[in-house]
Formats: sequence, structure tokens, C-alpha cells
Amino acid sequence: MPQMNGAVEVVNKNIKRILRKIVDNHRQWHEKLSFSLLGYHTTMRTTTRVMTYMLVDGTKVVIPVDVEIPSLRVIQEAKMDDANCICVNQEQLTLIDKKRMYAVCHGQLYQNRMINAFNRKVKPWQFTPGQLVLKKIFLHQEEAKGKFVPNWQGPYVVHRILSRGASILAEMDGMVSTKPINSDMVKRYYI
Repeated sequence: MPQMNGAVEVVNKNIKRILRKIVDNHRQWHEKLSFSLLGYHTTMRTTTRVMTYMLVDGTKVVIPVDVEIPSLRVIQEAKMDDANCICVNQEQLTLIDKKRMYAVCHGQLYQNRMINAFNRKVKPWQFTPGQLVLKKIFLHQEEAKGKFVPNWQGPYVVHRILSRGASILAEMDGMVSTKPINSDMVKRYYI
């Protein structure tokens, strides 16, 4: 469920960005919402190489102008008999499934490329017991309240190194923490 909430937030953020570009003042946004939604749903996505409209409906987008000014496609679809229409709809549903599978596969490949690109740039910290470090203050901690508070607290002493970059820290007075901390949440402290 948290992944779905994140996806909805991204969609909302993008629609707001489109609205800001086409609305003159904030009071007429509701008049332009349909245009921004059409723009969002008909834009090719980098992650899937498919328009979201294509994944849902499986057909090319028919913009409002095409409906008002009849095109060859609209005229042809209107004159189909029932048996032919059912056959075409069944073919389109099969095509939608293929396009969705392609989009899912491409999205996974895209994510793997992004992960690999990120991992190539990441240089893991190598800490040794006895080194002085600072610990990142998380947003949910009481110390993180306020606009001008520091982002790091400490110094702490690295007490023990665990597997995969985690470590146990000790305070300067020697009191050892019971919780391990990831190495990306710790940085070296220089005196």
C-alpha cells in the first residue's frame, strides 16, 4: 500500500505541474483540469515507454477534436456489425495485455538500469572500530524539530562493525548503543 500512495503522490505532483503551466491564476484551475489530465495521460512515460492511456484503454488516443470532426477511424468503427465488433474488441483486449506486459518488463529493466547506475557511483564508507563519526538526525526524532537545527549529531565512537555496512556506535562516555545503524547514516568526524 505505501508504494501505491507514492505512485498517487507522483501522479498528483505531475498534474499540478501541468496545471501551473496552463493556468493564469489559481482560481481557474478547475476549468483546465480536463486538459491537464489529457496531457498527462497522453504523454509517453520514460519508465514504460508507453502512454498511461494506452495501458488502460489499449487504443490510440482520440482527442476531442477527432470526435467532433469525424475521422476515418471514427466513421469505420461506427459502421461495424456486432460479430465483427466483438472480434475486434477481443483482439484489442489481447493487445492491451501484451502492451501491459511490455510496459512491466520495460519498467523493471529501467529500474535495474537506474539501480546499477546508482550503485556504480556509491562508494561505501569503510569504518574501523575506534573512529569518531557523526550520526544523521532522522525527521521523526525529537532533535529534528525546527528549521535551523543541525542535520548531524555526535560525535560517536564506532564500537563494532557488523555485516553489510552496519555498525554499533558508542557515545563518548562509553555507553554502547543496542541498535545497529547503517553506514550511509553515519559520516566520519574529523577533529
